[in-house]
Amino acid sequence: MVNFSKRKKLFDFKIEKIQEPSSQKSKDIDTQLEANKKNLEDIFQNCSDFVTRVISVNNEKKLLLAYIDGLIDTKSLEEDVLKPLLFNGLPKGLGQIDSIGQVFEQELISITQIKSVSNMSELVDGILKANVGIMTEGELNAIIADLKGFEKRGIEEPQTEVVIRGPRDGFTETIRTNTTLIRRRIRSPKLKFEAYSLGEYSKTDVAIAYIAGIAQDSIIEEVRQRMTRIQIDGILESEFIEEFIEDFPFSPFPQIYNTERPDVVSANLLEGKVAIFVDNTPFVLIVPMTFWGSLQAAEDYYERFIYTTFIRIIRFTLLNISQFLPSIYVALTTYHPGLIPTSLLISVAAAREGIPFPAIIEALIMELVFEGLREAGIRLPKPVGSAVSIVGALVIGQAAVQAGIVSAPMVIVVATTGIASFAIPRYNFGTAFRMLRFGLLLLAGMFGLYGVVWGFIAITIHLVNLRSFGVPYFSPFAPQIISDLKDVIIRVPKWAYNYRPKETSGSNKKRIPFNQRPKPGRGRE
Repeated sequence: MVNFSKRKKLFDFKIEKIQEPSSQKSKDIDTQLEANKKNLEDIFQNCSDFVTRVISVNNEKKLLLAYIDGLIDTKSLEEDVLKPLLFNGLPKGLGQIDSIGQVFEQELISITQIKSVSNMSELVDGILKANVGIMTEGELNAIIADLKGFEKRGIEEPQTEVVIRGPRDGFTETIRTNTTLIRRRIRSPKLKFEAYSLGEYSKTDVAIAYIAGIAQDSIIEEVRQRMTRIQIDGILESEFIEEFIEDFPFSPFPQIYNTERPDVVSANLLEGKVAIFVDNTPFVLIVPMTFWGSLQAAEDYYERFIYTTFIRIIRFTLLNISQFLPSIYVALTTYHPGLIPTSLLISVAAAREGIPFPAIIEALIMELVFEGLREAGIRLPKPVGSAVSIVGALVIGQAAVQAGIVSAPMVIVVATTGIASFAIPRYNFGTAFRMLRFGLLLLAGMFGLYGVVWGFIAITIHLVNLRSFGVPYFSPFAPQIISDLKDVIIRVPKWAYNYRPKETSGSNKKRIPFNQRPKPGRGRE
């Protein structure tokens, strides 16, 4: 059972509910269409995309249709609702029909999803969620018909998580499309999607996904509680939710995964984690998160385990290079030149001759320039962004060396650090280390190697004390869980994944039966 006692105080605050707009306070639907039409027009005052239309069905019934232009499929509205009612009227020979709602409920009109509501607030919410509101003269209930038809982006390969081998589909900005991509991979009724609506004005659809029996009940309940505590005017992206539910908001390290890949979400669900889907964004959140999981890429599971283990060792080595190489160089050249081999020291000293700045200033200048070029390359259009970042680095570096502002070894160190930082699979995780690199540089400039060691110890202590939804961030190394070390730096073959991760799995812990190791000639026995 996960212990949440260490993070309880982070959420012990008083929540004041945002004042509900007076125009949307609950009000019953009137039997008079004109009254309903006036109420809706008052609510949607100055909304040029709001449409109302009154139609008469065989001079027997009057209907009021209300919808947002652009959010619904007008062709389906005409073909499935208007034409059958206007040209055929109410169905005959099927017994007494007391209301238009009965026509829809008995599927006499070809609309798959309908809902009956009795107050204006629910009706308005339904219209704003890309449905058509249908009201009938003399009836107290209205029908919300699902006729969504807004423009949406097609399924494409994620640009931020590219793989050489693996699925090419990615999430879109439509929540139902995203949940469907998970259903295609996990075809089990135990895969649950619990729906929420967050944002006083945005009314954003949110869903938490988990596999019953595999995910721990305590983690699921904790996610539910943190979601229900959120009070905000609008949710525009999944990051809005992330800042409300993380355990340590002032830590530089992210405590919640975000991904555009359905296969990554499916794999984490099978390990007992919980996914959070948010409408209008392709990024899905996954909790809980661990340090070592952030160093794993989706492609690690689509190549043979020997290759993956080799790549992970290189990736972990590059992580340490990107974090400590500049600060160690500054510390050695400034305070501990005796630790540098004589021939290398002579080369470094000759390269630094005539440089007007100490090594720490050199490093800070080059790091800031490199970060600026990286950021410019991201923000500029793709055809010129990569060219600017690469050419800019070459030109500025060469010009700075020739001008005698920085030394050639410093350019090499900063360039190596920048290249190594690109090996970190997750952008926000890499950003945390980019920030801490500047702190280590300052410590190295002030205290030498002692400052680097103190910085390393401080970062390690912080990581060990972090929690993500009650799960230790440094798990399975701290606390050490031997059975979970099969998929950290090394990756064992898939037939050796006999149990799910201990910290996140629930009652269903067994994953793969034993004795599935391939044996030559087994089929001939």
